[in-house]
Amino acid sequence: MSDAIFTRSEVSMHCSEDDCWIIVGNFVYDVTKFVDLHPGGPEILLEFAGGDATDAFESVGHSMCARMMLTKFKIGSLPEEERPDFVQAEYITHAKISLPMAH
Repeated sequence: MSDAIFTRSEVSMHCSEDDCWIIVGNFVYDVTKFVDLHPGGPEILLEFAGGDATDAFESVGHSMCARMMLTKFKIGSLPEEERPDFVQAEYITHAKISLPMAH
């Protein structure tokens, strides 16, 4: 596994069949070699090439085998400030602070 950090902007430059990176969760994957092998067809990966495929990946209900296969293509991760859970956690923290206390 790689410790490389890639911004969403950097990932967006890899958006073709010959250079296909996607984001799933907080991680970046180079799925170029898998595009033509994807059981759902290459179109689905190409639709998300250079972008965030998290919702699509999770909504399909991929098997543990598919999840393990995905790890083989991991090339890095998003910086903390661009990670969905980081943004959400920051928002929730601020929301809790601003809530009035109930008596």
